[in-house]
Amino acid sequence: MSEPYRAGVVGVGAIGRNHARIYSELEGCELAAVFDTDAAAAAEVAGQYGAEVAGSLAELCEMADAVSVSTPTVTHREVGEALLGAGKHVLVEKPIAANAEDARALVELAAERNCILQVGHIERFNPVMSELEKRLDDPRFIEVHRLSPFPNRSTDIGVVLDLMIHDLEIVLHLVKSEVESVDAVGVPVLTAREDIANARIRFASGCVANITSSRISPEKMRKLRVFQGDSYLSLDYGAQEGELYWKEGMEIKRAPVPVEKGEPLKRELGAFIECAKAGRQPAVSGREATAALELAIEVTRLIGHGG
Repeated sequence: MSEPYRAGVVGVGAIGRNHARIYSELEGCELAAVFDTDAAAAAEVAGQYGAEVAGSLAELCEMADAVSVSTPTVTHREVGEALLGAGKHVLVEKPIAANAEDARALVELAAERNCILQVGHIERFNPVMSELEKRLDDPRFIEVHRLSPFPNRSTDIGVVLDLMIHDLEIVLHLVKSEVESVDAVGVPVLTAREDIANARIRFASGCVANITSSRISPEKMRKLRVFQGDSYLSLDYGAQEGELYWKEGMEIKRAPVPVEKGEPLKRELGAFIECAKAGRQPAVSGREATAALELAIEVTRLIGHGG
């Protein structure tokens, strides 16, 4: 029987704790070690999930083969370079980095060291996404709403880099066409950066995407609708439910989309470990994540300049 694959986590805040939990549960994998500048938090998570506490990044590299990075965005390049430089496979939470230059540096280093670099765009692993991909033919209009109450985290970035970037990456993945133009507006409410934003993106294919994100909403909503020539799909990421609408004569027919429900983060981390073991490129590699980051930065720039 082969030894379990050794996973590690850097940064054990709210997101990192979930990574640690899932690695401890994945078949064929073990949570070997965690590292955090808050030693007490690292010890608590390690004790809860049966892992060791690493005293440094260098020590973590000796204890794990694949590592999740759940630290503040501004540290992603520094932490990622330390891990990739040591030959470790890395899953870094989104956004991949604080700027495009840092993102490209991580992509290049991963290629040089022949390491997997996956980025935590978790909605790609939501079961509703695979159902959408099966039915997608020629998207003409995409409408997305991602709303949530104020999270009291990620206040170092605005809502575009915090939430909208998920949908920017998905839209780029679905449309597969060059961006021709972007209009954007955003408003700061509880932080110094935009807390609610809207972007309208026109692609060379003719498709238009309208994306709204808010982190000051009284309710949660994560919904996407894709319109094609003869049908449209309405998907609810949170409920993991979908409906298909199509024209039949002069009637609009409707049917539920069958979805095998599951925990997206578990699917994401499971895929990461499989890619690391097999040397296979992940669904959201550093290159896809960098393209999403560059678009998010452009949206943010437009917001700063009044659209």
